[in-house]
Amino acid sequence: MPDNEEEIEQTEQEAEVAEPTAEETSEPVAEEASETTAEAPAEASEAPAEEAAPARRRATRTPRTGTRASGRQRGGTAVEDAPAETEAEEAPPSPRMRDLYRDEIVPSMMREFGFTNPMQVPRIQKIVVNIGLGEALTNGRAMESATGDLTAITGQKPIITRARKSIAGFKIREGNPIGTCVTLRGARMYHFLERFINMSLPRIRDFRGIPRRGFDGRGNFSIGIREQIIFPEIDYNNIDRIRGLQVTITTTAQDDAVATRMLELYGMPFVREV
Repeated sequence: MPDNEEEIEQTEQEAEVAEPTAEETSEPVAEEASETTAEAPAEASEAPAEEAAPARRRATRTPRTGTRASGRQRGGTAVEDAPAETEAEEAPPSPRMRDLYRDEIVPSMMREFGFTNPMQVPRIQKIVVNIGLGEALTNGRAMESATGDLTAITGQKPIITRARKSIAGFKIREGNPIGTCVTLRGARMYHFLERFINMSLPRIRDFRGIPRRGFDGRGNFSIGIREQIIFPEIDYNNIDRIRGLQVTITTTAQDDAVATRMLELYGMPFVREV
């Protein structure tokens, strides 16, 4: 029997250690309940604050770049949208020949010829570049090749000139395409004149100057070019044959002497008078 009593006491002690008391179990429950009740008012107080905050406005797009004008909220910090970097189209450079005319040619000619008004000084009205194509009657691709050459030389699409009347001796009927030409004015005219004087004329074979007999008596000057390959825009490997062309410079001068002096000041390499 004593052994049984000792075993009973040991089992009772083990049961007391294994089972926690009601006070110990009630304390964590009370602490958890107090924490939940404390957090509930805090969340309730934060909810009205969030509702009171104004809604974020939708960012507007700018008409040019299409980027958003206002910043966006990321992680609680405002981050402004970086504007898209767009390269502005550079305006074409001002024609150097036009600046030369205004700054140097006009004052020089007013002193030489006694003009009292700058508007009396003659100026270049237009430049016409023309290619005659008699072979277009038999060669259908000649017109296409000549048009491509003129487009490359002048930077402007040429027009097709047609016969005004029928000529039996040349086997031409009215309306047949017989050539192509380009009329240049404004900035494009001055750019072509600069390339023509400074780059193309020096490339003429055995060049010794331009003859002065190209004037028509009313201040207009014409020059014939035998080969279109003097222009650097023409690739010799891409042409079908050598063609000539005519360049006519129309001015407002009343006589050839004034027009000659004006073109000399532009840099036109005329043959020296003996």
